[in-house]
Amino acid sequence: FALSATSVLAQKEVERPLITVTGQAEIMVVPDEVAFSLSVVTMEKELPAAQANNDQIVKTLIALARQYQVPAHKVQTGYISVSQRFTNEDVTKKPAVFLGYTVTKNVGIILQDVSKAEALLADIFKSGVSSIQSVSFRTSQLRKYKDQARAMAIKAAQEKAIALTKEIGQSIGKAYTITEEAPNTYAYSQNRSNSNFSISDGDLAESAEGTIALGQISITAQVTVSFELK
Repeated sequence: FALSATSVLAQKEVERPLITVTGQAEIMVVPDEVAFSLSVVTMEKELPAAQANNDQIVKTLIALARQYQVPAHKVQTGYISVSQRFTNEDVTKKPAVFLGYTVTKNVGIILQDVSKAEALLADIFKSGVSSIQSVSFRTSQLRKYKDQARAMAIKAAQEKAIALTKEIGQSIGKAYTITEEAPNTYAYSQNRSNSNFSISDGDLAESAEGTIALGQISITAQVTVSFELK
């Protein structure tokens, strides 16, 4: 009897008349902070020398952060990674030869004065840093704008459902399910955004207007809602 009752209940749930729609929303925001993801790599025959050189460059980066009034909690250093480097036997056709110890440390800096982003980038390039993994223009109020975008997306889904059902002479009831999609946190309305890139002296040449345009950040939300169909 219990099995029979369960089957009947499941059948009723499947037959529930629903309309399912997706709502999307986008908010354009001017960034108010810039996150720099940096990598410092040094190599020497002796491990202490490789570590000392690495530490010196990291200290220079931390000093730069202080110079640009970056709070201590907005500067982060990763753990040291140490590896040995040898020549490639497949390339040289000779036994591998030890080249030295490689020491790697990652550094993150969050600058809250976006007007100084280009100047800091130029100084970082001169510091001896090995690579700039990314430069991300962000907003410190992501939660606030994300909530706004989500509310707009739900409203858009409701309006879409009302418009669709109206065309067939019906209406919607209460929401049955609501699912939030997970789009990218940020999208950029300008070309120079976050992603790996390399820079040259020419890119950092001084000019009256500068070479980095802030643009705007696109914060999006997407929800899928199923409404009861009347």
